Amino acid sequence: MTKVTDTVQRVTDRIIARSEATRRTYLHTMEAARAKGPARAHLSCSGQAHAYAASGPDKDRLTGTSAGNLGIVTAYNDMLSAHQPFERFPDLIRQAAREAGGTAQVAGGVPAMCDGVTQGEAGMELSLFSRDVIALAASVALSHNTFDAAVFLGVCDKIVPGLVIAAQAFGHLPAVFLPAGPMQSGLPNDEKAKVRQQFANGEVGRDALMQAEMASYHGPGTCTFYGTANTNQMLMEFMGLHLPGSSFVTPNTGLRDALTREGAKRALGLSALGNDYTPVCGILDERAFVNGIVGLNATGGSTNLLIHLIAMARAGGILLDWQDFSELSEVTPLMARVYPNGLADVNHFHAAGGLGYMIGELLKAGMLHPDTRTVAGTGLEHYTRDPVLSDGHLCWRDGTGQSLNEKILRPVSDPFQPTGGLKRLAGSLGTAVMKISAVTAEHQIVEAPVRVFHDQDEVKAAFKAGELTGDVIVVVRFQGPKANGMPELHSLTPVLSILQGRGQKVALVTDGRMSGASGKVPAAIHVSPEAVEGGPIARLRDGDLLRVDATQGTLDILTSGISDRPAVTAELSANTAGTGRELFAMFRNTVGSATTGASIFGG
Repeated sequence: MTKVTDTVQRVTDRIIARSEATRRTYLHTMEAARAKGPARAHLSCSGQAHAYAASGPDKDRLTGTSAGNLGIVTAYNDMLSAHQPFERFPDLIRQAAREAGGTAQVAGGVPAMCDGVTQGEAGMELSLFSRDVIALAASVALSHNTFDAAVFLGVCDKIVPGLVIAAQAFGHLPAVFLPAGPMQSGLPNDEKAKVRQQFANGEVGRDALMQAEMASYHGPGTCTFYGTANTNQMLMEFMGLHLPGSSFVTPNTGLRDALTREGAKRALGLSALGNDYTPVCGILDERAFVNGIVGLNATGGSTNLLIHLIAMARAGGILLDWQDFSELSEVTPLMARVYPNGLADVNHFHAAGGLGYMIGELLKAGMLHPDTRTVAGTGLEHYTRDPVLSDGHLCWRDGTGQSLNEKILRPVSDPFQPTGGLKRLAGSLGTAVMKISAVTAEHQIVEAPVRVFHDQDEVKAAFKAGELTGDVIVVVRFQGPKANGMPELHSLTPVLSILQGRGQKVALVTDGRMSGASGKVPAAIHVSPEAVEGGPIARLRDGDLLRVDATQGTLDILTSGISDRPAVTAELSANTAGTGRELFAMFRNTVGSATTGASIFGG
């Protein structure tokens, strides 16, 4: 077994030491919950009758001895293409549970919103908060304490992190995460991006834009670019909560259905009623989170996970910080080029060898902890194998030992770049992070005067008015979690890309977020302290000089005297009502900073 590198071990040891007290408390709580066990048999007769009234052919097993009762927590809706396939999953899971001698019930549903629909709209201000709502809703679903194990059905941006937070609250139970898979490839992402830029530049009309968008997002399944949703799926394999090789199998296929059924059986097999008890709290330890961070860097994944992973870890008593991400990024080779970091989509990535090849390479290089517990058994080596149907039966075979397309996926010995896709920035403006996997070297340092905005629509208006000339750093502030829920600002990407394409040096600096689809324009995001808390970003004025340096990891104000200015305050009443925002005042008032996961749970 290959020994992990010194950096991986050093960062892991630091996380373990930092988390010692909180992790010990969490594990003690989980042991107490395990000792009590499911209260199903101890419910009153009335309580049991309520729980089993609609269970039909499963009633006898629920009231007697069985292989366990499986709770299904689903994020199904048919507005999200990624989640529409989940409509069929409960029937598949129930039948699989019966075949294993157990039962399964839909414990509850959780909301699932689409950032693609709300991008640039008021609803985006609920997006990040929806993660914690999902965690709360999933906890309510499992609170009946009638389940021996759980399966979680979710794919997209905040849904998987929210479900993981809830799974850790019930960490004494085993859990398997069941993905739906990506949609079939449609219009190539680079062609769609070209049409978006043409529309932003006034070169084509909305009819051409709509045609391109519909040809790209065209059927059931996850969007095929490597944004937050597909980064989530990668993490669930690297961290051991998916069945091996299951992330990028397309929906409504025989293999997808077989993996769903096997996931249900596996969840029951991991319960305390069997001989292979493997609770979530035993899988998601410090080493699993380090493996996830390495996977995030090696794939050039979404910046949203810099927030989500911190919140997910804290739910299990593990304390991560951005320095952990940055140090691991410095030694993790970028092995994949998937749009927006390249031209390929996740289907092409999967065909080239996918996660199985990548995990095998990283294990051989000592970049991953090899002996973590997973739902497939102890050892991440399980995740180097591919699922296949043989004579109608699901089995796993050894994955490819070499990349099948080195334009998409490369070995550790010959990566696209020697370091990962994420960089921590720190300096006189505060701390921030940048995704650099798609930012070319000549654009990684920008020193320029700023234009300050309090709204992304103001940026677009300035662009249309021809005001953004010359080198410029666009500062969009009052976009942090306490100000307005920290919306993604991805709708600015076409505008900033046009400026960059004109030969201007351009960067974005914001206390808000960018999408997992952020790409070629350098964006220093998640700036902390945020403007509403009086951070230095609230003292900037038009014309002040900033230096954004992703090579050195710095974010500095070059104009003197700024710290002596009063912090600007903003009129934020427009963010407090409409589209449900009035119901989230408590979240804005209690949310923690981006550096602690931007969560309402002890941030």
